[in-house]
Amino acid sequence: MTDSTWSLRGRLALVTGGSRGIGLAVVEELRALGADVFAIAREAPPGGIAADVTTAEGRARIVDVIRERGALHVLVHNAGTNVRGPLTSYDDATIARLLDLNLTSPLLLSRDLHPYLRAAGGASVIHVGSVGGHVALPTGVAYGAAKAGLAQATRTLALEWARDGIRVNTVSPWYTRTPLVEPVLSDEKKLATILDRTPLGRIAEPREVATAIAFLAMPASSYITGHALIVDGGMTIAGLPMA
Repeated sequence: MTDSTWSLRGRLALVTGGSRGIGLAVVEELRALGADVFAIAREAPPGGIAADVTTAEGRARIVDVIRERGALHVLVHNAGTNVRGPLTSYDDATIARLLDLNLTSPLLLSRDLHPYLRAAGGASVIHVGSVGGHVALPTGVAYGAAKAGLAQATRTLALEWARDGIRVNTVSPWYTRTPLVEPVLSDEKKLATILDRTPLGRIAEPREVATAIAFLAMPASSYITGHALIVDGGMTIAGLPMA
């Protein structure tokens, strides 16, 4: 492989939820690889776009910016949130909000940006999922269902958009040291359970997820599409612990 396959020089990328946590790490990683990156958040980060991806107005603002550039090479759907609890504790508005941000918004934004992804002549769409979309976890059913939906959207869109030169993949992290999961990690009993279930024995750092996303964004991964890359320190392959 040539050096250019491991670079994003001359490419335009867009990262939703790009102001903190995994999203911020992705923005920094893509920029380090040479990409011109727009970070999307409700409160605009430096060099970013202020937009709420759950609203038609917010998505239109994003499309307007990309239209001026003509083509979009990398789209990372990272914006998301969770409210942990059993189904019976959720009211209608909570379920709708979790599904809207974690599943519906990525689908609508991908649809709206499709012409610019196609114009790139070799684009990459990456969903930030969760291992909670692949196995049952006490994260809450709305979040788990949304992340499972993203994994299926990846497979379906990879098939649908291959003819347009657009690859679609998912990166599914396990617990990562971000503001969203800090309430869980600060609970010593819960943290011990998580670490005991993780063969590598530690919590992921945001950059470790970001580098996996960056790989799928680069030409180096040009023959990978429809895939869910699980970044979990071995959690999902662990059966019984080693004696």
